[in-house]
Amino acid sequence: MTVARSNRRIVLGRRPTGIPAPSDFARADMPVERPGDGEFLVRNLLLSIDPAQRGWVNASANYADPVPIGGVMRSLAVGVVEESRHHNVVAGEHLYGWFGWQDYCVGSDAELLRKVDPRQAPLSAALGVLGITGISAYLALTEIGQPEQGETVLVSTAAGAVGSIVGQIARRRGCHVVGLTGSVEKAARCVAEFGYHAAVDYKAGLSTELIRKHCPDGIDVFFDNTSGEIADAVWPVLNRRARVVQCGTAAVPAWGPPPAGPRRDRDVLVKRLRHEGFIIFDHVTRFPAVAAQLAAWLADGSLRYREDIEHGLERAPEALAALYRGQNDGKKIIEV
Repeated sequence: MTVARSNRRIVLGRRPTGIPAPSDFARADMPVERPGDGEFLVRNLLLSIDPAQRGWVNASANYADPVPIGGVMRSLAVGVVEESRHHNVVAGEHLYGWFGWQDYCVGSDAELLRKVDPRQAPLSAALGVLGITGISAYLALTEIGQPEQGETVLVSTAAGAVGSIVGQIARRRGCHVVGLTGSVEKAARCVAEFGYHAAVDYKAGLSTELIRKHCPDGIDVFFDNTSGEIADAVWPVLNRRARVVQCGTAAVPAWGPPPAGPRRDRDVLVKRLRHEGFIIFDHVTRFPAVAAQLAAWLADGSLRYREDIEHGLERAPEALAALYRGQNDGKKIIEV
């Protein structure tokens, strides 16, 4: 008699308010399903922990449907194909896609983002530097920020998975690059590993005057991953025709009701500022080409990255909470 394999799943147990807590999730195991026509069965190896997951479980999510109560937690993952009835996927291949916080996923074209070549880089890189974090850094900076040689670029969460890559690309373009990060150790890492000219620990006290000190010529590109009070200290230093890339809002715990803050309309008007949001999933068709460029920089040693890998599916909910406490040391990944 064949015993059905069990698929461990972490599901959304209740709708959180603001930053999700481990208690908002629950285990709900079920037998492993078989793929149908046009589908494949993937066994997850590595799961991504991303700041955007807060938005995916929040009732006010406005660019994607929120994860339903009782639904498997939405997550990008890298896995290996165990069985396939898909015309372009074969057993043994590694895939990157929407496979969720679970051991196994039956997927189709809707879940698949791209195939992963393990000869190109470690599999974990597909979730970070060669995944949505690295691709976000590249596209948001180059297409919205459009930094030019000699300009000043300031990045919040500068040592994070996205920010660390933004800093390196801006430096590659000949910019003066300054970072804001959450500890003395991370500030030192920004300079020593990621090419920043200077970095500031904002938790030690952040002010507009301190930012002016490190950006004496003003700021031409502000790559903002935080919003909130951190951004409030930066905006007065923006130069005329500066570009603000809104890639995240991690410093704001909740948006219902919207928090009060400085009105920036006058700055936008008189300085002719450009303030544009970036959502990576608007650019899915470009993933392979950008990943190839980033992989080339990895291969020649000119691009560095850090990963913070924890072991065990059950660690995923706490890992997400820790990410918002700034307790990660690089791209947060769960090894299943």
